[in-house]
Amino acid sequence: MMKRLVVFCLAVCLALPLAAQSDAKQGERTKLGGTSGQERIQREVHHELVMLPYYSVFDNLQYQVQGNTVTLSGQVSRPTLKSDAQNVVKDVEGVDKVVNNIEVLPNSPSDDRIRRALYNAIYGDTSLSRYAWGAVPPIHIIVKNGNVTLEGVVDKQADKDIAGIRAKGVPGTFKVENNLRVVPSDQQK
Repeated sequence: MMKRLVVFCLAVCLALPLAAQSDAKQGERTKLGGTSGQERIQREVHHELVMLPYYSVFDNLQYQVQGNTVTLSGQVSRPTLKSDAQNVVKDVEGVDKVVNNIEVLPNSPSDDRIRRALYNAIYGDTSLSRYAWGAVPPIHIIVKNGNVTLEGVVDKQADKDIAGIRAKGVPGTFKVENNLRVVPSDQQK
């Protein structure tokens, strides 16, 4: 019993300076312009949202962090995704309030057909197929009552233009709004 107590005391004595060093390094990072609490919350919220199991190319989740409040917005094709997003964000350390403004898109077999056709038209294009790699491709296809909105990020203007042209060529679409942002891959996080 005495041996265990000595080992425990020795472990605590060795761990305290390491914890103090870690706290000092964290303080140095903050002084040097490191991550603030709000930046940490933004990173964690982003991570939690993209890790949602049913988040897909047919959903568009956005968020804004102001202090300890996170406001969710965008569109989802499954009602459960709206509540799942809120539940994972409210569990992020430092988040006190979640405002959930996510729109649930209407259930429509016609819109589902258009979504599949848009996916094939956009990601099937040889110049855009590289964007299909990854768990959540960067071009999101939002369809509501035959109206299409493209959201996300592409590497160059030509890719944005091609995606818009391919989307406009899909039968059954009434209007296409191309909100893709052009951010060169070396500038993407």
